[in-house]
Amino acid sequence: MEVVLKFFQGFINMGASTLLPFVIAILGIFFGMKIGRAIKAGLLVGIGFQGLVLAVNLLITSVTPAMQYYKDLGSGYDTLEIGFAALGAASWTTPFAVLVIPAIIIANLILVRLKVTKVLNVDIWNFMHFLVPGALAYALTKNAVIGFIVAFACGMAVLFFGQWIAKPWQEFFGLEGTTCTCLCFVAWAYPICYLLNKIIDKIPGLNKVDVDMTKIGEKLGIFGDPAVIGIFAGVFLGVITKQSPADIVTMAMGVAAAMVLIPRMVSIMMEGLSPLGQAASEYAHRKVGVDADIYIGMDIALGLGDPACITCTAIMIPVTVLLVFLVPGMRFFPLSLLAEVCYMTPMVVLSSKGNLVRSLIGMTLMMYLTLFFANMFIPEATQMMSVTNVHFAGTVTASHFGWNPGNLIVSFIHRIMMMIG
Repeated sequence: MEVVLKFFQGFINMGASTLLPFVIAILGIFFGMKIGRAIKAGLLVGIGFQGLVLAVNLLITSVTPAMQYYKDLGSGYDTLEIGFAALGAASWTTPFAVLVIPAIIIANLILVRLKVTKVLNVDIWNFMHFLVPGALAYALTKNAVIGFIVAFACGMAVLFFGQWIAKPWQEFFGLEGTTCTCLCFVAWAYPICYLLNKIIDKIPGLNKVDVDMTKIGEKLGIFGDPAVIGIFAGVFLGVITKQSPADIVTMAMGVAAAMVLIPRMVSIMMEGLSPLGQAASEYAHRKVGVDADIYIGMDIALGLGDPACITCTAIMIPVTVLLVFLVPGMRFFPLSLLAEVCYMTPMVVLSSKGNLVRSLIGMTLMMYLTLFFANMFIPEATQMMSVTNVHFAGTVTASHFGWNPGNLIVSFIHRIMMMIG
């Protein structure tokens, strides 16, 4: 079992940009594409994803001085907030991890074949969204079977949430034939902000405010260009965090570059995903029925190309720091979380249909909830980490304990069971 686990861990550790070309090419051939066309599609997806990772890392690196500024302000916190990479690695050390991954994949294929779902989730690098709740359940119950069931249930649930958001995802971001299968965002951020927008629709005055980045670009000309907006966002962030003039310029250029590069990298990915999506739909029509479609489940990062997402990210970094002081009994400073703010924005922006004001309201709510629950469930997070091979001194928490619905449900059930006795 240990040998198999190491094989899967090594497989995952190769990274999406390395493995995506193989996965996409194999899927393309399976769906009936010519071998040469399938290989080219795989390469374009892999190259585009590698470029997307570099562009997102550029964005994070560019705003690092601002995050460091806020880190230096924070003191007196007794809990370490770990990043998603360490958390994901920890979830892989559970005894059921090697079994639940193939179980989810096989069940997904069966459900697509039976027309129960249209989503084919190929985003195996984000299966940590299922493994972490499973690992938490295992840690709290000491029962590997329960951990397996929780992880498997999360893997199934995301298929239906992914199908729910598929059409608006494709129409708004222009990502034809795809959907997002990151549980934290499609099953938590989108539903909450969807309801929030329904409430805003009923508020006189606020329901008439429509700050759309596309319309801004049309009205302001050069000042509405994504690159120029990136410059302003970077300067704003640099000034409020008291950076030197040189650092402000560097930050502004980095954010501007990300604003331009991210959508370009996504477009390269779509050059490969579009023919795959077409082949998948044709396959579904032949094998499943003329009314059938298949949506390829992908990473949330594909939505980062929208200008509103990056603008929200730049504004929400200082706002998130301010929210820290509004959480009762706050025990950690969210340095890693500040680098993950960008991943929350696509679903919030999507639910707001690109309205920047609504997006910022939604982001403020979501980041406060994330901080609140990540702080509330520090004991559960620490207990989960204690049963893994990734050890930290003292108490820990992570973003997934604030925005992963699987973790929230497991943690609330655990608290209720403790109260009952």
